[in-house]
Amino acid sequence: MAAPTAGAALLTECELTPAQFTRIIDMLHAHAGIRMREGKEGLVRARLTKRLRALGHTDFDSYLSFVEQEPGQREFAEMIDALTTNKTSFLREATHFDYLRDAVFPSLTGAVRIWSAGCSSGEEPYTLAMLAMAHLPDAARRDVKILATDISHRVLATAKAGRYPAEQMADVPEAWLQQYWTRRPDAGGRVVCEAGPALKRLVHFAKLNLMASWPMRGPFDAILCRNVMIYFDKATQQRLVERYWGLLRPGGHLFVGHSESLTGLTHKFRYVQPAVYVK
Repeated sequence: MAAPTAGAALLTECELTPAQFTRIIDMLHAHAGIRMREGKEGLVRARLTKRLRALGHTDFDSYLSFVEQEPGQREFAEMIDALTTNKTSFLREATHFDYLRDAVFPSLTGAVRIWSAGCSSGEEPYTLAMLAMAHLPDAARRDVKILATDISHRVLATAKAGRYPAEQMADVPEAWLQQYWTRRPDAGGRVVCEAGPALKRLVHFAKLNLMASWPMRGPFDAILCRNVMIYFDKATQQRLVERYWGLLRPGGHLFVGHSESLTGLTHKFRYVQPAVYVK
């Protein structure tokens, strides 16, 4: 076996100092509003070492100096992408979808607009699309649009492709799988499920930093920002909730994660049930 090069050895041994960690989490907070806690140094080091290796940097100082300059702006986006957490599943926190089916959908007439804010790899908006197809009268012919946004171009690529290993679909009703998805083997022989045209027609994926300007005007019938605000500080949560209020129609609903609430924030929403609020 060949001996590692000196550069590879140096990269393996380089450490993330407290000052470098603080510099990184301050950059993440300033750009994406995410406040990473202390104790995550190992995670940051592991994820960014891959980026250092890809670009040939041998220490964090040189890498961070690069991403802070104009030529490194594309890599800055890669760094943010590497540091953001994307965890989701189909029909996650299912009581929200039950509430949409039973309380929200029956009240909707005309065009339907739903926003999945922080959609990750697409399981949430595709769940919304299946729910709409199954429970909105004439959904296939109505003006139904689901906007799905995320800051990560990596997970958005997965979402747009709409292909998932069959084992990830375990919570999806078999009737929905047969009606809205196509099972096929991938190049490695593993069975995957691909979203059909009826679902993809309803969902529009776009990259969006929640801290930046928002091009959409609304109004939305429902906004799902679930298990996203938990990564933000109170000031950032306050600003987001105010902006969501402005984009919802009267009677529109805001859904947050079950580990989240609007407690401690100043807002006009009326509490409906855990993690569900109405304008």
